[in-house]
Amino acid sequence: LRTMGVRLERHQESALNLARWLEQREDVARVLHPGLPSFPGHELWKRDFKGASGIFSIVLKADAPERFKAKAHAFLDALKLFGLGYSWGGFESLAVHVGLGDRRIRKAPAEGPVLRLQIGLEDVRDLKADLERAFAAAAAV
Repeated sequence: LRTMGVRLERHQESALNLARWLEQREDVARVLHPGLPSFPGHELWKRDFKGASGIFSIVLKADAPERFKAKAHAFLDALKLFGLGYSWGGFESLAVHVGLGDRRIRKAPAEGPVLRLQIGLEDVRDLKADLERAFAAAAAV
């Protein structure tokens, strides 16, 4: 608990760095991070919050809905540094496929599967390399 403030600053900084990088990738349809100007609720977030955590989501580009799950699983299976699972404020980076098929009000994105990322305290260059490996695996599906 004594290191929470310093860790949250690092989570936020690293997550925004990665979110900006991911936004430039051709294989990412959308980056869902409130700290990005492209996020639909960005202005509200700016007005009401002082920062963000390390949690955000990406939508992978996929050419057919029947391949969404396979593409997401190939991506996750290729990760070496990211663990699989959920976390709120833990020190390690984690990823998980988010199933939104049961949503009634806000439907799942049509462009591809949603992956939730928790960015931990690892070096951003190492995380980018891990994500590059995952994108390559997803592209092979």
